[in-house]
Amino acid sequence: MAFEIDIGFTSLTGKKEVNEDFAAAMLPEPGQEAMGAIAAIADGVSMGGMGREAAQTTVTSLVRDYFGTPETWDTTVALDRIIAAQNSWLVGLNRRRAPACGLTTLTALVVRGQSYALAHVGDTRAYLLRDGELTQLTHDHAMAHADFSHQLLRAVGAEERLVVDYTQGDLHVGDVFVLLSDGVHNVVPHKRLKALITENAQSLSEIVVKDALEQGSGDNCTALVVRVLGILDATLQDENRLAQQLTVPPRLKVGDTIDGVAVTSVIVDNGINILYQVRDVQTGRLYALKTLNPQRAHDAQERAMLAHEAWLAKRMASSRAAENLVAVQDPPVESPTAFYLLYEWHAGETLQQMLARKHRFTLGQTVAAAAHVARALGRLHRQGVIHRDVKPANLHQGEDGVLRLLDLGVALSGREPESTRLLHAGTPSYMNPEQWGFQSNGAEAAEEAPNAQSDLFALGVTLYQLLTGGKLPYGDVLPYQAGRYWRDPIAPSRHNPEVPIWLDHVVLKAVARDKRLRFETAEEFLLALERGASRPLTAPAPTPLMQRDPTASWKIALAVSLLFNALLVYWLLFLPR
Repeated sequence: MAFEIDIGFTSLTGKKEVNEDFAAAMLPEPGQEAMGAIAAIADGVSMGGMGREAAQTTVTSLVRDYFGTPETWDTTVALDRIIAAQNSWLVGLNRRRAPACGLTTLTALVVRGQSYALAHVGDTRAYLLRDGELTQLTHDHAMAHADFSHQLLRAVGAEERLVVDYTQGDLHVGDVFVLLSDGVHNVVPHKRLKALITENAQSLSEIVVKDALEQGSGDNCTALVVRVLGILDATLQDENRLAQQLTVPPRLKVGDTIDGVAVTSVIVDNGINILYQVRDVQTGRLYALKTLNPQRAHDAQERAMLAHEAWLAKRMASSRAAENLVAVQDPPVESPTAFYLLYEWHAGETLQQMLARKHRFTLGQTVAAAAHVARALGRLHRQGVIHRDVKPANLHQGEDGVLRLLDLGVALSGREPESTRLLHAGTPSYMNPEQWGFQSNGAEAAEEAPNAQSDLFALGVTLYQLLTGGKLPYGDVLPYQAGRYWRDPIAPSRHNPEVPIWLDHVVLKAVARDKRLRFETAEEFLLALERGASRPLTAPAPTPLMQRDPTASWKIALAVSLLFNALLVYWLLFLPR
């Protein structure tokens, strides 16, 4: 459903001479939809005569500057930075005046993705109407005594260190947020406010303000109403918030149920994540449930990594890459009780399982599989996503005939947690030499970050395996052991005579030691596979010995020296003088 909100605003001076209330709302520009929408209300403090200016500048700077903050920032962080800057500016102005005259309350609301965030200082208020229940979301920062209720304990511009209350929660279609100045909520009690709620946001704001004036309010009266009509897909912040709030399920056994699904088998437990096959108890539909190992339940970084995987899988569901990915599903219940991911279940087996049972891939099957994966990687790369773990174990051949790319757990998206980015992820034997700090001339260098070429190298290794019955171009690299790329790979046709020369050239180009000789894009790789023998690639030139091993000259000199010394010893001992 598209993000859609209805906003209503009414502000009247009432019995006062000047309206010191100020409110504003702003929707995102095209391309900034992920930032959501912001609405804010402020009530300037009358003391000193600059209350309206303080309220207006505070609200204006907040709603404008919010969309200038990085999208990767948490909403509360963005609000806090802007409010703190505005507070410092007002404090600086007030320091030069006595008494302080630029003070204001503030209540700001951001609706973003599938959650809302609220920032609050002073005695303006925010209410939420959901499912017929009206809830006050803010707490007044004013004296508790009735005779001093107009005395604020906190205000923007009052002190250098401003303490702001922040609230976050889920966003539901149909939610109505009502932001009020004290001129309204002081005379319109909770029950009466609930009775005034109407379907239209603008009419609601007008009715509430009119009722406050009829009830004898002696202050400015302002109401800002936000009605949620539609929400976007969950943002990464939504997923992170749920990941940190929900509990990790205990280790489940066959027959255990959670949120309407029953465990039918445990697929894999790698010590970090556990994958279960589960069945919806109502519909009988099968799913794959992925969650953290209970021993990792308190690891915030692991939670953030799995939350990133959930967000990325949902984001990819709306792209063409979804054709070759496993779709993530919503749980059968409206509010999950634990933190997990639910994927579609597809019968079939991975290419690694097929290799393990000695399945013989025909040339047609192998080229078709490589082309499918290259096409899927190209779609991911155009979305700015690097998979980082392409290998036969992550390629699933479904019984429906579709080859799918599994596991986005260590993928890079530009929004991944730092722990994911810094992780030396992937399977060692499928990682390109640069990730080990290896250069084509054999010299050591700093390790390079994975990129699109890393995925294509891993696809080349996979293609090599399928053609040779499981052999690896550079041998098996053990975990935490730097790969030693001291020789050029043997052509696949040397292991399998059925491999044509043109395919030899494609594979050797894909897994070349020198990254400058490899495919640069998935589209280039795909084109080479599709053209086949009609327009074959040139065979990659073998790497010169001195490039493969910079110490070769010293080894040759040592060998010559040893041979010379051996001949000299033989001459001295055995030849006649």
